[in-house]
Amino acid sequence: MKNLKKICAAAALSLTAVMFAGCGNKSSESESGKKSNVSVTEDNKNETSADDDEDYTTGDASLDNIRNEDGIGEKELLVLSFGTSYNDSRRLTIGAIENAIEAAVPDYAVRRGFTANIIIDHVNRRDGILIDDIDAALKRAVDNKVNTLVVQPTHLMSGIEYDEIIEKVANYSDAFDKVVFGDPLLTSDDDFERVEKAIVDWTSEYDDGETAICFMGHGTEHEANQVYQKMQDMLTADGYTNYFIGTVEAEPSLENVIAKVKEGNYKRVILEPLMVVSGDHANNDMAGDDADSWKSAFEAEGYEVECLLRGLGENEDIRKIYVDHAQAAIDSIE
Repeated sequence: MKNLKKICAAAALSLTAVMFAGCGNKSSESESGKKSNVSVTEDNKNETSADDDEDYTTGDASLDNIRNEDGIGEKELLVLSFGTSYNDSRRLTIGAIENAIEAAVPDYAVRRGFTANIIIDHVNRRDGILIDDIDAALKRAVDNKVNTLVVQPTHLMSGIEYDEIIEKVANYSDAFDKVVFGDPLLTSDDDFERVEKAIVDWTSEYDDGETAICFMGHGTEHEANQVYQKMQDMLTADGYTNYFIGTVEAEPSLENVIAKVKEGNYKRVILEPLMVVSGDHANNDMAGDDADSWKSAFEAEGYEVECLLRGLGENEDIRKIYVDHAQAAIDSIE
């Protein structure tokens, strides 16, 4: 097996581009609907425990473009996401990111892949719509004789799932002339500054001096979890002292966020997911009526609470960052 080659673009672009040149053994085909052992550590972990007999309405699945067509051509841009079973959110976030990338790079066929097979299975059983997993998406590219593959993840950070994507794509790299990866959302200092501006501008109408604006991230055991504290430190340093960042699974925790909010003289709390989609975590862990939800916890402290059920992918400025990362990846090989 040939050596794995890494290509880094100019520092000004802050691109993490990884190119494989004829390395690895092509993996065997996996059935798209087959469950696999998926590491579920970032966006929307609770999706994996969804009940098949759910009674909530998530929107019309037929409105979502699942991007699993053949006839790709020689150049493909594969957008890889964890995924969500919330149909409207999937279309308004992941779908919107894919559309923005497609408009920006018309020479590439944009296709979709999800990393969470259990979500793929759930959507297929419930809605009769089959979204490609990574293996299915890569085999589709191979069968269509793609020679240049650009992979753009919609993940927030270079965490466990991002590492697993690189490893899995490497198994197919013998089939392509070039494979390059775009950065996750929060990679460079410029990314952090742009995300900070995006979320502050998005919530400016609630910034009345009496409202704490709290964003809920997922959290991970990976060292990449530091992105949440870094974003919090930036907000505080830049004077947005009523903005707070917490996580469901790691630190800063809900308890940390409540303690910080209680230090101020706030009457109201705005809750919003710091996640690409507004899926199970946003609807239940954040905005649910159970006693352990973020909404219930803040209400128990006497605050008026409003939940904004919208994913970061709905924000045009956030989508532009993904577009720029994909373009930087392309620029590194052309």
